[in-house]
Amino acid sequence: MTFLAVSVLLGACSRNAITGRKQLTLYPESEITAAAVDQYRQFLSQNKVVSPSASRDAEMVRRVGQRIATAITQYYTQKGLGNEVSGYQWEYNLVDSKEVNAWCMPGGKIVVYTGLLPITQNEAALAVVVGHEVTHAVAKHGNERMSQGMLQQLGGVALSVALANQPSQTQNLLMAAYGAGSEVGILLPFSRNQEYEADKFGLYYTAMAGYNPQEAIPLWQRMEAASQNSAKPPEFMSTHPSEGNRIKRLQQYMPEALKYYKPVK
Repeated sequence: MTFLAVSVLLGACSRNAITGRKQLTLYPESEITAAAVDQYRQFLSQNKVVSPSASRDAEMVRRVGQRIATAITQYYTQKGLGNEVSGYQWEYNLVDSKEVNAWCMPGGKIVVYTGLLPITQNEAALAVVVGHEVTHAVAKHGNERMSQGMLQQLGGVALSVALANQPSQTQNLLMAAYGAGSEVGILLPFSRNQEYEADKFGLYYTAMAGYNPQEAIPLWQRMEAASQNSAKPPEFMSTHPSEGNRIKRLQQYMPEALKYYKPVK
């Protein structure tokens, strides 16, 4: 690996102020956010968006998204990190699709698929999912995943050259990182550490938004039941926790999450 490539890698490793974990972030967030806006617009133009004025489900998605966004802004502001999310232009859309899926791109671009709603079953459980997905975005998991993807594709020696031509790589890596438009289900291709972080902080944001975080447990029990008919690799071969292990972690996070919970009347 060249000295320049090593220098780039070392400079791109930073500690996330919220999660406390070191991350590799090769891409400027401003570039990722700009790419996300373009991809979001393209995705919406190619899929059937359900209008909130014509659907109570779509209105629910918008309401949940707004409350989660407010909770996250409040949480970051309390930590003295309000600038981290100050530039977010939040959008929340329900898309007509049988996929059991939801995602949030950098900049606050949220999509929920109608196929998810039979499993969430209620607004609080939907908030758990949205809180989880939004955490992936604000915790810069996409940047981390994309950076890892670039290293895997190009190798350290070519890194410095590749970074000079990022725009051509960014779009594809962004879509791959968030699983937007692909049949990957609710469990997007993030690592187990990232998934646990999204579960933990997503639970906090759900509670701060006025939704009962305890709905996360039956939600993932339903997820587990829904996945019984699908072949899945053992957890050690997968980037994602098993539903059983996820539920155990959620139970560990719950006492802290409940401290934030104030029901919306």
